[in-house]
Amino acid sequence: MGLCRSIKNDIKAAFDHDPAAVSTLEILLAYPGFHARQYHRLAHTLFRWHVPVLPRLISHCSRFFTGIEIHPGATIGEGFFIDHGMGVVIGETSVIGDNVTLYQGVTLGGTSQQHVKRHPTLGNNVVVGVGAQVIGDITIGDDAKVGAGSVVVNSVPPHATVVGVPGRVVAMRNPDTDTVERLPDPVGERLEDLEKRIAGLEKRQPPDKKEK
Repeated sequence: MGLCRSIKNDIKAAFDHDPAAVSTLEILLAYPGFHARQYHRLAHTLFRWHVPVLPRLISHCSRFFTGIEIHPGATIGEGFFIDHGMGVVIGETSVIGDNVTLYQGVTLGGTSQQHVKRHPTLGNNVVVGVGAQVIGDITIGDDAKVGAGSVVVNSVPPHATVVGVPGRVVAMRNPDTDTVERLPDPVGERLEDLEKRIAGLEKRQPPDKKEK
């Protein structure tokens, strides 16, 4: 795909995912996620050409101006959108599919110090919520959603919704019928049961009488 068409896809992604976007000029001038993506285009190209130092320098400048750190080695697909973006970190061996949306504070991190694939792979149409941490060489399937503040250390199937620490699948969407099936949440159910027990004990316990 040509560069101009790819940049147009980035602009379209901003309009599609951010209702506050009002004009192309605004996106070009005032969207740090868009700017970080363009910095990365250049850095990634130089990285693939094995140019020393310069790709990391460009990435460093991008972090300084946008608050977003994308390693030059990361592979990013079309229609990528970072909303707000401050604090987003994308590691070297991360692979991001098409039409992926990340919100501020997201980390695509690694767990190994070896020169191997150690960062996540995100499929197409994935959404990762505010402050979520996706760690290690795992795969987030197409159309999956990661809830805000989640810590995901295991692979996630397509069309799933993941929340919590550690992240667990709480819902699955059927793409054929566009219906969502809520899955049992043993941890949440246990906490709810404990809350009910505590409320019952409080009702049974007579209020303390004030000393006269």
